[in-house]
Amino acid sequence: MKKWMVAGAVLLAGCVSGKPVVQQQSNEFASMASGSAETQRARTFTDLAAAYYERAQYKIALDELRKAITADSGFGPAYNIYGLIYMDLAEDKLAEDNFRRAIELNPNDSGARNNFGWFLCTRGHYDAGLEQFTAALSNPLYAHPEQAMTNAGLCAEKKGDLLLAESNMVKSLKLQPDNPNTILKLAGLNFRQGRLMDAQRLLDRHDALAPPTAESLWLGVRLERKLGDRAQEAAYGLQLRKHFPDSNEARLLQAGQYE
Repeated sequence: MKKWMVAGAVLLAGCVSGKPVVQQQSNEFASMASGSAETQRARTFTDLAAAYYERAQYKIALDELRKAITADSGFGPAYNIYGLIYMDLAEDKLAEDNFRRAIELNPNDSGARNNFGWFLCTRGHYDAGLEQFTAALSNPLYAHPEQAMTNAGLCAEKKGDLLLAESNMVKSLKLQPDNPNTILKLAGLNFRQGRLMDAQRLLDRHDALAPPTAESLWLGVRLERKLGDRAQEAAYGLQLRKHFPDSNEARLLQAGQYE
């Protein structure tokens, strides 16, 4: 097992997110070189909006999306970005309306279905969310099915269906074996099911692929606590407090809430 060195460790935050995988634009739209002048303008504005969305500059992103819709009101990817922004802003009605509009304009937009599925799952509509992931995966031209599989796994875990969750995550890793986010999620699922050695193996694999995150370090703390390795538990805890002091995981550690 890979051990953390307490002294001299260098951590780079932000490379692996605890968030699900969302897709800004579907591959079929992003790669299109043809289309009317209006559609081309809408695509340009939507690309800009997506870039601002990534930086959480929502107001500017919304301004660019309004330009996109003015140029071409039927350009579906713009509504997908609208949905993502409003989801982050907790404007649930607007988020749902825009995701539905994106799918209405193109039922084969697997990226929009993936995002809408995750939106539904985070709002407690697990079965409806899983239906969207299934629809996304039914498209043989979907460029990134592993993303919907991972999100479907997370949604199933939220629902409490751990077998379905594991099945989806394993399928995702078969398509993208070195995805650190999926590996970490599967490690957490194994920990939850009491398969501690499998969880440890996956956590080591994650740590070999990506810098640690608050999520991975907190899993390490709890895992080593269960395994009885107090030194390694303390090492994970030190890294968590040092590099992610304001995280929810650090607060749980401080409070001793391991379960």
